[in-house]
Amino acid sequence: MAEPNTEREALSADLDRVRRDFHQLLDHTKPDEWRKPTQGTRWTNEQLLFHMVFGYMIVQKLLILARVSGHLPKPITHRYMSLLNAATGPFDAINYHGSCLAARVFNRNRMGAKLDRVIDSLQRSLNRLRDSDLQRGMPYPDRWDPYFHNYMTLADLFAYPGQHYNHHRKQLTLETIQ
Repeated sequence: MAEPNTEREALSADLDRVRRDFHQLLDHTKPDEWRKPTQGTRWTNEQLLFHMVFGYMIVQKLLILARVSGHLPKPITHRYMSLLNAATGPFDAINYHGSCLAARVFNRNRMGAKLDRVIDSLQRSLNRLRDSDLQRGMPYPDRWDPYFHNYMTLADLFAYPGQHYNHHRKQLTLETIQ
């Protein structure tokens, strides 16, 4: 496979990489591994796999936030991000419990299709952007996730879920990835 020539191609290639890897994990996870605890989280393997999908779902919403905030005065955007940072505790609780509950709906039988739809959507969004658009950015709630920064470009935003995925993939306790 040829090396990507542009940032857009690299971002798209990473989305494809994750899709392939995720389906491989789903296909090779043994029945007794789904409910095993993960390393360093309170989730089971199935819950953490959904949370990894959720990292992609959140980017869809953050892209909307980026479009809206791009039209707002900077002081308003900074205040809004300060409010979001102040809400880190409730966000963490919702993030944890939400993934536990959502994994019941988007379980091992449905989360692969959900990831496919989300990645397809992200790739369409990425393809609609001009290269110069990828360098536009805005403040983000940097306390919500170690891969969020206080200012992120659209390129950073598209790269985020792959970083999140790679981080959590190491915490899975599946024999197929040992």
